Amino acid sequence: MSKKAIGIDIGGTGIKGAVVDVKSGRLLSERFRYQTPVGGTPKAIANTLKELISNLPNPQGLPVGICFPAVVINGVTMSAANVSHDWIGLDADRLFEKELKTTVHVLNDADAAGLAEAKYGAAAKQKGLVVVTTLGTGIGTALIYNGKLIPNSELGHLQIDGFDYESQAAYSAKERENLTWAQWAKRLQKYYSTLEALLTPDLFIVGGGVSKEHEQFLPLLKLKTPIVPAENRNSAGIMGAAYWAKKHTTD
Repeated sequence: MSKKAIGIDIGGTGIKGAVVDVKSGRLLSERFRYQTPVGGTPKAIANTLKELISNLPNPQGLPVGICFPAVVINGVTMSAANVSHDWIGLDADRLFEKELKTTVHVLNDADAAGLAEAKYGAAAKQKGLVVVTTLGTGIGTALIYNGKLIPNSELGHLQIDGFDYESQAAYSAKERENLTWAQWAKRLQKYYSTLEALLTPDLFIVGGGVSKEHEQFLPLLKLKTPIVPAENRNSAGIMGAAYWAKKHTTD
């Protein structure tokens, strides 16, 4: 029991969750997925989480980690992406603890993916600064230094050429503009070169659903910094959230 936690990944369209062995990162249960309630209000999402957890094996007493599409400071959601604006300024830890009747710790979704890579994936045992990016509707980022998370980096919103550059370089831009891999890679080159100049990282990790097609675009990038695909894809948020919950419950 001491090595287990529940990880839940809340997105704009889906909510996924499972029981996780936080020592290995292995999922110990089926990964359940529910549609995110229309409007994404706090009460509706909390009710969905209750239903999800009720289907997990022996969930009683397990801490719950929840990753969420927002800047999260001490459990308070300071922004909201693709969910209700009622989340802005809300003490999400307190809300979920009241509704779920257990210990809950909320963190940013990209930070959870970064933690999964740091503890169980491509950044395990990596020294120095690792920048984890998730390419999807936007660009999520996580900074990991010597295995420790530096939370709430929002480096997808760098201003480059007069643009909030996730609007140009996220995977959604490739789809929206019907860009070839080579055309998209030129935009990614500009984005990662800017990050490289600002931060001089030791490693870039690229996640998001498109990372499974990394051979189509990563070899086209010319960087000084090594850049590799994420190892934990669809379960990264669940794994990182569970680790976060267990760490903050036992510390």
